[in-house]
Amino acid sequence: MSTYILTFRNDPTRQPTAEQEQAWVSWFGEIGEHITDSGSRVGRAVMLGDDPASPDQLSGYVAVSADDLDSAVKLASGCPGLTYGGRVEVGEPVVM
Repeated sequence: MSTYILTFRNDPTRQPTAEQEQAWVSWFGEIGEHITDSGSRVGRAVMLGDDPASPDQLSGYVAVSADDLDSAVKLASGCPGLTYGGRVEVGEPVVM
């Protein structure tokens, strides 16, 4: 198994409902055995680079273990943020 990083991006003005918050709790419960670092929510963030005016921003991250990148993507596909316009990026750390 390898470790993969899931980063979450959302509209910074989004105010989650209680139902959406519960969906995150439920999803973390479902993938719990794969979580290697429970990560954190992110408050304010500043984007550097080519498109600093992106309409969404980093809102959190978590590290998971999975057999391969496809398996990590499958875990990420259940992210509740995807149902209300959020995005998830799945990254495979490079070991140097």
